[in-house]
Amino acid sequence: MSLVLHAGASPVDYDGLRTLETPPATATHVPIPHFRVVDLIAHALAYYGHTVTEQHFGLTPDGMRFFGVLSLKSEYTGYSDMVGLRNSHDRKFPVGVSFGSRTFVCDNLAFSGDHVIKRKHTLNLKRDLPGLIGEIIEPLAIQREAQHRQLEHYKATPLTDQRADQAIMQMYRHNVIGVQKIADVLNQWEEPECDWGPKTGWRLFNATTFALTGRVSESPKTTANLHKVIDATCELVA
Repeated sequence: MSLVLHAGASPVDYDGLRTLETPPATATHVPIPHFRVVDLIAHALAYYGHTVTEQHFGLTPDGMRFFGVLSLKSEYTGYSDMVGLRNSHDRKFPVGVSFGSRTFVCDNLAFSGDHVIKRKHTLNLKRDLPGLIGEIIEPLAIQREAQHRQLEHYKATPLTDQRADQAIMQMYRHNVIGVQKIADVLNQWEEPECDWGPKTGWRLFNATTFALTGRVSESPKTTANLHKVIDATCELVA
């Protein structure tokens, strides 16, 4: 498992994060050290019984923007549960925490927009962040079980080529993919580079996340919209 870094960021380890200097706070902007975000997440995960098996971090050359993924020990097969992190010191984006999945075969990430914390670097952030992280980690076990049922439903739902074509167009209409990606998703559906099994909702889901490698980890909303399309295609009732 690795973090997708294709916009200028480079891999960094935890010790490297510890050596970075955090910019001084102002009256309206209070940066949080990148390693501190990792520590808060790791502590909360351990407290609620989750075990981190892998961690990968990325950093922009100026050290201002941080991205990370933590892989969690899972009893489920075929995919791994993930926690995504991001933080910035230049006000580019707020602190963010998301939850999602990664298929083992191809390392294609899918972070759900339904479980995301976003909080600006305000004066009260240091005080509020531990509690906010606890709020998202506490129900994570339930969310992981719900995700498992959702993905199992995808695997159990066969799709015809015609139904897949309709779903791909729905992805385009819901801004999951751009027009240039339609052919990429279709190619992965028809002749996948990885073994996602027969033509089911699971195969279509992975064909799409594979074609969008990178974008789904940067934009959790993309995966949330993708799930809506696949849920409807597979007639999954919430």
